[in-house]
Order: sequence, then C-alpha cells, then structure tokens
Amino acid sequence: MNIKTVLIGFSTALLLLVGCTSPISEIKTTAVENVHFKETSEPVKNIQEDEHSTAQQSSKFDSDKGFPLTLKQIMADPDWLGRQPEKPRWSVVGKQIVYSRKKESSPLKALLKSHVSEPENVSSISDEEMHLYVSDAQAMSADKTWLAWTFGDSLFVKYKTNEAVIVRQGSHYSNLLWTTTNSLLVQMGDKIVSIDPETGSESVVFSWSFSPDPNLVLPPADYLAEEQIKLIGYIEKTREDKFKKRSQQRMLAENSSAYGVEKVYFQSNKQLVSVRVSPLLNYAIVVTEGKKKYRNDSDIMPHYIQENGRIKAESVRQRVADATPDNDDVWLVDLNTMTKKHLSFSSLPGYNDDVLATEKSENAQVKGDIYQTNRLPRPITLLRNWYNSEPSIRWHVSGEHVALMLEAWDNKDRWITTVDFNDKKLVTQHRQSDEAWINYAYNDFGWLNTSATLYYLTEETGYSQLNVKALGQNAVALTRGEFTVDNMTPTLDGEFIYYTANKQHPGVYEVFKVNTRTGEHQQITYLEGMSSYLLSPDENHLLLTHSKLNQPPELYLKATQIANPKEVKAKRITHTVSDEFNAISWTIPAIVPIASSNTDADIYSRVYLPENVHNGEPRRAVVFTHGAGYLQNAHKGWSSYFREYMFHSLLVQQGYVVLDMDYRASKGYGRDWRTANYRNMGKAEIEDLKDGVDWLIENANVDRHRVGTYGGSYGGFLTLMSLFKAPDLFQAGAALRPVTDWAHYNTGYTANILNLPSIDPIAYQRSSPIYFAEGLQKPLLINAPMVDSNVFFADVVRLVQRLIELEKTHFFETAIYPVEPHGFVQPSSWLDEYTRIYALFEENL
Repeated sequence: MNIKTVLIGFSTALLLLVGCTSPISEIKTTAVENVHFKETSEPVKNIQEDEHSTAQQSSKFDSDKGFPLTLKQIMADPDWLGRQPEKPRWSVVGKQIVYSRKKESSPLKALLKSHVSEPENVSSISDEEMHLYVSDAQAMSADKTWLAWTFGDSLFVKYKTNEAVIVRQGSHYSNLLWTTTNSLLVQMGDKIVSIDPETGSESVVFSWSFSPDPNLVLPPADYLAEEQIKLIGYIEKTREDKFKKRSQQRMLAENSSAYGVEKVYFQSNKQLVSVRVSPLLNYAIVVTEGKKKYRNDSDIMPHYIQENGRIKAESVRQRVADATPDNDDVWLVDLNTMTKKHLSFSSLPGYNDDVLATEKSENAQVKGDIYQTNRLPRPITLLRNWYNSEPSIRWHVSGEHVALMLEAWDNKDRWITTVDFNDKKLVTQHRQSDEAWINYAYNDFGWLNTSATLYYLTEETGYSQLNVKALGQNAVALTRGEFTVDNMTPTLDGEFIYYTANKQHPGVYEVFKVNTRTGEHQQITYLEGMSSYLLSPDENHLLLTHSKLNQPPELYLKATQIANPKEVKAKRITHTVSDEFNAISWTIPAIVPIASSNTDADIYSRVYLPENVHNGEPRRAVVFTHGAGYLQNAHKGWSSYFREYMFHSLLVQQGYVVLDMDYRASKGYGRDWRTANYRNMGKAEIEDLKDGVDWLIENANVDRHRVGTYGGSYGGFLTLMSLFKAPDLFQAGAALRPVTDWAHYNTGYTANILNLPSIDPIAYQRSSPIYFAEGLQKPLLINAPMVDSNVFFADVVRLVQRLIELEKTHFFETAIYPVEPHGFVQPSSWLDEYTRIYALFEENL
C-alpha cells in the first residue's frame, strides 16, 4: 500500500465532489429494500415539517443552485453549520431564557436573552448586566425569600423583588448555603463564614487547618509515656500550661465577639476533599484524603510547535499502571464544641469483602501461585461524580439529616449513608454492588424538601431507575422497565420529580415527571429525538434542548402546568441552522436493530444507504466505530460526531454503505450491555462488528471482501483489535488517536473495566492491541495527534516500534499531527486526516 501516492490523485478530486442539490425539505429516509426489521424505523421529520416547530427558517438557500458537498466543506470550521445555542440556562433574576452563541468567525461567544413570554424576541446581554443573568453558583433560601449567587469574583444577594446587592468582592466564594434562619454560609479558603444578608455583617462559624494543634494535650500513648509524665516535672508542667492556654482560647471564642471560633485541626499529611455545614449550624461534615503525588516527573508530553521556537514539556496525568489506592476519611465536627469525630467505614456492609478474589486467584494461578483470600478493609472514598461537580454530601434543608454517597476504590460497591448524630456513626441506606464495576454515570441523589426522604438512581435492576426511600422505611421504585432514567429534578414541594428516559425507543429521550406519593407518571415532551431540559425557577416551564438525526440542537419551550401535555406542542425558540446546511441533500441514516448472535438483545445501529442499494454489483461498505466505549451514537438525535455524519453522506454519494453500531459496552442499553467488556475489552465489541458485517452482506448488497473500518480513540482501539485479532473481517482500517496499551491510559476510566495492572495483568494483556500486533495482515492507517493529553502520542510510538520489529512495513502507514489535542481543532488537520481515510478506502475497497 502506498497511501502517499494515492493521496495525490484523490485529494484533488475529492475537493471537487458536488452533492445533490435538493433542499432538506425534499429529503426522505432512504428505504432498505426487501429487509424485514424487528422494528420499523419511522420516517425522520425534517426541520420545516416538524410539528413542534413554530416557524419556518428565516430564509432559504437557493435550492436551484444548491450547495456543494466537498470534503473540504465538511471539515471546515463548523461555524458554517449555523452556530447552535450553547449552555442554555434560566436567568438568575427574572424569567429570562439565557444562552450563548458563538460569534461568527470569532473565538468569542455572545450571551443572549429572551423573556419567557416572548422567547423569539432575542437581545444581547451587556457586560454591565451580565451578573443579573448568569452565575457560577447560586442558592435559594428554604422560604424562597432570599437568593444568593456568585459571578466572577463577586457575591450577590437579592430579597424577593428587590434589586440585587453586591455583598462581597475580590475573593473566591463557594459552597453557598442558607441556614434555617436565613443567614448565608459561604466558604472562603479554609473557613466557613456566615453573612447576614440585611446588614452584611459576617462571622466565622467554622475554621480548619491541616497542621498540628500547637496547644493540644494528648493522652499518654503507652506505658513509657505515662511513667515519663509522672516522673519528670518539666513534662507535667508543659502539659498543664498547654491545657490552660487551650481552655483560655475556648473561653474567648465562646464569650468574646473579638475572637473568632476555635480552629479545628487535621493531620498535616491530609488535605480537604469537601466540607458541608448543616443549615442548623450545629454540625459539619468534613472529608479528607491523604496528600500524594498524582503524577511522576516523567509524566510529560513534548509540545514541539511553540511561539519561541523551542520545545515545551507539558505535565500530564499518571498512567493507571502507576496508580495507588485512595482512601478518604469522613469527619463529623460538632460546631458547638469544635470537636471532631472520625466516622468509621466499618459499619458499611461489605467494607472488608475480598471482591477481587476471583480475579486475583486467576492471575496467581497463571504464575503458579495460590491466592489466599483476605478480609482487609477496602479503600473507600467519597464518590466523585463524573457528570456533577457538586460533592456527594447532601444536607436536608431542615439541617436535621445528611446523606453521603461513598464508593469503594475497587469500583465494586457504592453506598448511600446517613449519619447517626447520637452514636456518631454512618448508617447505610442503600448499597449497590456490581461484580464488574459501578457505573460512573447515574449517581445523582438528594433529599425531598418536605420530608426525610432520599431520592436516587440505581442500576441494581439492570437499568438506571429512580427510587425513593424514607428514613426507617424500605425503598420504593418510582420507575421500572428496560430503559434508562437520568437527569432528575425534584420540585420544591417534593411532590414530583422530573426526569429523562428512553422508554419508547433506546434512541429517543423524552422528559417525564412522576408523583412521589402515588407513583403516577406523565410524559411531558413528544419531540422524538434527543431532548434534555432545565426546569424554570417557578417550575412553570421547561427549557428544552432538542435535536434530530438531521437537525442540530435547538432550544424549545414548554409549559409544565397543563392537563394534557401531548396536545400542547413545545415551542421552538431558536432557528440557527444555516441555509447552506439545509441546502445539502444529506443521507439520513435509518436506526436499525441488528440481531446479535451472542446475546438476546439487538444491536442498534445507524445505517447509511445509497439509493437503489440492491441494484447492480455488491457495494463497498465502511463500518464506523464510535469512541469513548461507553457512549450512545445510534440514537435519533444529532450526533456529536457531526463531521462523521457528513462524511458518511459523502461516502454514500460515492456508492458506499456505512454502518455505525452501538456495540456492547455502549451507553443507553442497561448494565449488562455496559459491562460486556469487563476484563476483556474488544472481544464482545468485535463479535458485534462481525454481526454487523454479516447483516450488511445479507441485507444491503455489500461485498464481504470490500468492507473497511475506522474510528477514533476507543474506536481507534477497536480498529486495531479488529485488524489484529479478526484479520478477515475488514480489508482496511484507519485507527485515529487509538489506545494501544491500556496500562498507559488513565485510572478513572480503565480501572473500572480492567482493575489495576498490578492486580489483574491478564485483563490488560488480552485487552491491549500491542500484544496482538503480529496479527496485522491488512492495510492500516494510524493517525496520531502529538499534543494529546488523553491518549498519549507515546501509545502510537510504542505500537509503531512494535510493528517495525514485526516487519509489518508493507501493512501500515502513520500520519502525525503536531499541534492537535485528542479532539482536533484545526480544519486543515481534519481535512488532512479524512483525505487520508478516504484514500485508504478508495485504494483498498
């Protein structure tokens, strides 16, 4: 294979390719002829045909002239698509809809607003008034009279309909919380301050330090210490003096407003994870962790293209092979006495289970050893939510209850606990265990405002479902079924919880609400596609972000207080898709459930088909594998792989069939689908890709010997595994920014699926492409960005060296991108990469 030679001929021709000129209103989903699906895919509504739209596009591109579909246009700056709305939110003050939109041909973004009563009347937000519309964090008092928020380096408060008042400026304010008496609590560095919103006066309610307590008098540690104190007068007097100083400090803090509260000391080798104070100001929960380095000095990445002409060594994350377990400490601090109590994890069920005994035994057996089960306490931490920056500590608005979500560092258990303030211990309210790993998604939880009732998501039934649990009672499942629940929002009165779910189809997400007392459900949106929402502060409207297969995300508005939501259409309030995009005849994929030969569930896939696919000779085909592994792409909304969506349309115009599968390990299909790659990444996925290729041959007139594949990141990894381990499956493949050895990837993602290399080397060796490189028999293109802090460039470097040593010279080519991170930025790099991919397929298929 000589890719360079092919590029010269094809790159010029590609840039001149012109697509069909039909406007989007004339496009219909390409039918699959003579195919019997288990489920009939409904036709995709076009933007102008959308029954939930309230207006046509503001203008229409001249459909007689059309717009040329070229690879250069596809890979151009995405501004040409129309600059869709970003970061929608409700304004801090009033009933304004607020969102950002990128300025044309600029890296800057404009902040826009419109009133809920006139959502089409959009205006810009000036710099002077920005703090009235957006916030970095905010908190509402329990009686809804006071609102506090931060923006920039300022803290603001507002009482009912009064004007917003700036309370503090020039510092970092976080951890906002209103007390039951309407004082505002704010974290400022290593202290929690209470601010009177009416007078602005403040007082420190809690202060801490990670250092030795200079006046702490410790009890004798052992017999020798006891005798030393008895025998040596100097030691005894020193202890008495410390005790007197300590007592004086405590009395001054209690009786004199001139002195701050007594500081609480923690070990100097620890650091703060999170702190949350009760609205009653009686207790605080403090979570600490050990100080340690999370990277080595050798964890660097050279950046070769610098303004000064020199090389910059950038610091990067450590590898999972270098990771060591974390273990947090949870402390209950009595704010009246400023004393702390360590809350032991020993009350957690399973805290010392040897959950990896099977895996350890298998690895020991390979080495000729016998593993002895141990019952040592497991490292446990406060759960770090990948999708929510708020720490997993939740105080009830009454201040009478607190809940924490904890996770085992081995990823096999998650606990929701409360605190028994009398006995000073953790009480488990829910435990979720998984022999594979606890999902890093679907971990939202909290309290209903009006009762001591927890709400939370759990995958224990096989799908993420919504439960509630009143303290002292059994949990109640509010949702049941083979669908995924996410994005919960309880109403202020606790009567309803809003959520999203894919109930009617795995690739369609709508908004629902459930009555927390009766369990009655109501579907709120009927948009078909991908929908997310934000409930307005007055709970009367949903601000929706909605997309379809061929429609990028737009904003919609829908009232919540309606008897029959199905009869009331959501109102579309943005129209940002460009006329140029609408003028192109895109190939809209069908969502097809492909039968699996390895599981009872279907493999949902996007299939892009040319017209009259069954006419003529068998077709060429390309199988695209999405990245991330745990990601859903075969849905009915706009894909984050929008360039690939357009590239696939171009391929279809050239006669290709394109398949894009949600292979096992993808998101949206439940726990068993998610964990199918546990300890053996690539096995289940390749089995599904084989089923996909078989389907193409049987149903889409595809030639088995003219099928190629490509994908990036996890998709690049699967491209390598396919070519190395199943060499007859594809005739050529392009691996973009691929993981080649999982021991070099990050800890948070990899240790979930493969445990640690020191514990489970078998899992890493059978999951890493570099161990199977000798299987390469077909043309391989490896594209690697050099400034990739996610999948290091070194991954490709090591694989290339391995391929050189295996004398695979005639089977692979490599392209490097010196200025690109994991997600490419420069249009020139995108164009170069996909020109090479297209050339690979044209030459070998």
